[in-house]
Amino acid sequence: MKAENARISAVHLYLHYISIHIRSAMQYKTSFFLTTLGQFLFSFNVFMGITFMFQRFHEVKGFTYSEVLICYALVLVEFSLAEMFARGFDSFSGMVRHAEFDRVLVRPRNEVLQVLGSKFELSRIGRSFQAIILFIYGVMHVQIDWNLPRILTVIFMLIGGAAVFSGLFMVYAALCFFTLDGLEFMNVLTDGAREYGKYPIGIYGKRMLQFCTVIVPYALIQYYPLLYLLGRTTSLWNMVMPLFAVIFLIPCYVLWRFGVRHYKSSGS
Repeated sequence: MKAENARISAVHLYLHYISIHIRSAMQYKTSFFLTTLGQFLFSFNVFMGITFMFQRFHEVKGFTYSEVLICYALVLVEFSLAEMFARGFDSFSGMVRHAEFDRVLVRPRNEVLQVLGSKFELSRIGRSFQAIILFIYGVMHVQIDWNLPRILTVIFMLIGGAAVFSGLFMVYAALCFFTLDGLEFMNVLTDGAREYGKYPIGIYGKRMLQFCTVIVPYALIQYYPLLYLLGRTTSLWNMVMPLFAVIFLIPCYVLWRFGVRHYKSSGS
């Protein structure tokens, strides 16, 4: 009973953190809406790149323009959800560098919850709006036999994708315990994944597909379920693969705990 009450209390606290950030953003409504609009427009450069390429080539490894838009839209929503809710890990280097993590450790709450609640980027909803528009356009031009399994596939992809990108942000934060600053190469696995994730991972070759299946499970949240969504396979394993990708959070959390145990204040 105590454990259940603690979990409920943690959820309430996190929701309270989110409400604080939303109320803070709404104090400057013009700034918030302009930032959201900027996020909406910013990702159009990727969309335009896809459009220009398909004006010259009608398909990429058997995937049509509309199918690629569906793929890109789903990855963009996954990344946006992770940025929205796990932004605290992405900006964690400043917390370590300025010794603000010391205060986190002395508070009677889980440090992961506090870091998650330290930042909430509601403006990332602008990217999600763009992704929804692209997804609707793609679906309207692709013959998909919509049924419950395929609807669940989309939901599982969003859940698994948000978990994988959040896990990568956690890895980024964990490395800050040893470097005191963020390592830019991690952007290859986060922002870079959003960029090359606009195309189905299978087009990049066998080695890349293996890496994105076993090491960092991008393919589990993008390529394999996409094949099921588009009717290119009937295996239900492809449908549930995004849920297996959630397991990626376990090694990420282990690395985080290792970093916390070896944390030394910068003294700033």
